[in-house]
Amino acid sequence: MKLSEFKNQLENVAQLEFVLQNGQKVPSHFHITEIGMTTKQFTDCGNTFRISKKATLQLWTSVDFYHRLEPKKVISIIEATSGMFEGEDLEIEIEFQQETVGKFGLEYIDNQFVLTNTKTDCLAKSNCGIPVEKIKVKLNELQENMASCCAPNSNCC
Repeated sequence: MKLSEFKNQLENVAQLEFVLQNGQKVPSHFHITEIGMTTKQFTDCGNTFRISKKATLQLWTSVDFYHRLEPKKVISIIEATSGMFEGEDLEIEIEFQQETVGKFGLEYIDNQFVLTNTKTDCLAKSNCGIPVEKIKVKLNELQENMASCCAPNSNCC
């Protein structure tokens, strides 16, 4: 979800609620302790140099059980920090403490902001010899290949 989408959704909700994909709710007394822009400059395994920018929001909970952030307050925080985003409508990344700090994407589903799981990926699959699409193999062909591969004189071991 981009910053503009997040702000638009915030304007239409009465209560701010974040939930993990497994259904676990972020405690309603969370604080937004950071909002910022992270810029990552890196090279992938194909030696292509890349730059990634994201708007980050860090959610944190404490013993302050009566703390509640209203959607309008979050909008004002985003607007107050908009200069840092240099006019870019960036994808949001949420940081939230679990066993370790997790990084999540953000979607709006069923009147809740859902922290979506993120995954690593190889950005240069063609350089690594990794097929882009899954190779479809018929099971009977796989069994035939395995039988010949593992024959006593096949030199597979």
